[in-house]
Amino acid sequence: MDYYEILGVSRTASKEEIKKAYRKLAMKYHPDRNPGDKEAEEKFKLINEAYQVLSDDEKRAIYDRYGKDGLEGRGYKTDFSFDDIFSMFEEFFGGFSTKKYYMPYDKDLMYKINLDFEEAIYGVSKEIEIEYYSICPTCKGSGAKEIQTCPTCKGRGEIIIGNGFMKISQTCPQCEGKGYIPKKVCPTCKGKGFILKKEKIKVDIPAGVDNGMRMRIPKKGNEYPNDRGDLYLIFNVKPSKIFKRKGNDLIVEVPVFFTSAILGDKIKIPTLKGEKEIEIAPNTKDKTKLIFRGEGVVDPNTGRKGDLIALINIIYPKKLTPEQRELLEKLHESFTGEIKEHKNLLEEAIEKVKGWFKKSS
Repeated sequence: MDYYEILGVSRTASKEEIKKAYRKLAMKYHPDRNPGDKEAEEKFKLINEAYQVLSDDEKRAIYDRYGKDGLEGRGYKTDFSFDDIFSMFEEFFGGFSTKKYYMPYDKDLMYKINLDFEEAIYGVSKEIEIEYYSICPTCKGSGAKEIQTCPTCKGRGEIIIGNGFMKISQTCPQCEGKGYIPKKVCPTCKGKGFILKKEKIKVDIPAGVDNGMRMRIPKKGNEYPNDRGDLYLIFNVKPSKIFKRKGNDLIVEVPVFFTSAILGDKIKIPTLKGEKEIEIAPNTKDKTKLIFRGEGVVDPNTGRKGDLIALINIIYPKKLTPEQRELLEKLHESFTGEIKEHKNLLEEAIEKVKGWFKKSS
């Protein structure tokens, strides 16, 4: 079960996108609109469960990293009764129309930031320039130089839809919840109610962030009346030519010449702290993993470190001199008994497979 899939939004969806998706689905699958439909009841329950988690920054951060089990392990309730759900539903729709007026953009702001591999691993301070929506200083967000009462909602900013037991208040589509419409358009924002501003801010990115992770910076998003949303940095980390990252573990491929793999050797490898000498045991096989605990990437949330994994990659000569070939042929001949033993094993396997074909034909 994926809460993002339930609401039909992406993992980087803003609060406003999550709220819009919830409002649409909650109305569609409400049990009173689908009497006797058990499937609709279950969907309504899941939709509310997903919204309760994804609309809360703290719960969402835990869910993104550890899933539903992580939430329950920290004491957060995810299994709600229908009494709980209807209470949430009424609270949401009751409170939705009380906001002063609507601004046609998300409160939160998303900003993609590119990081070199080493910047993500060790952490870095950066100055970035963001562009955000700001309430027009001339009209204070109204979009009007002069206003008149909205004829649709009579100045209430909302209309009532539905009949019988289920009546829902909805933001007035003509005035967008303001209760008025422009008589004369504001010359500064051309009736939009907002302008674009630029701002430079310094951000301290912690060590260990990974590709696709998000970092929240409070009160640096878009402006709303008497409020400002949050800025979310979404990291795009360039791959390293030295290390491969898997979670908080680092993998470094170690080229080992075939004679060193047979005889054993000592080799220096790169680590996050510099270099490290490792010992290659005699007769080491290709793709052998040497694991060094706690020498990987630090987790930006828990502070725990992953492992460094040295992956042995046996290298063979590309060309041989006549002298080298002669020496290898002599070495090859010295292993005649062992080579014959391996060939005999292969021949036995081939005869067995031939027997299978005979039985089946």
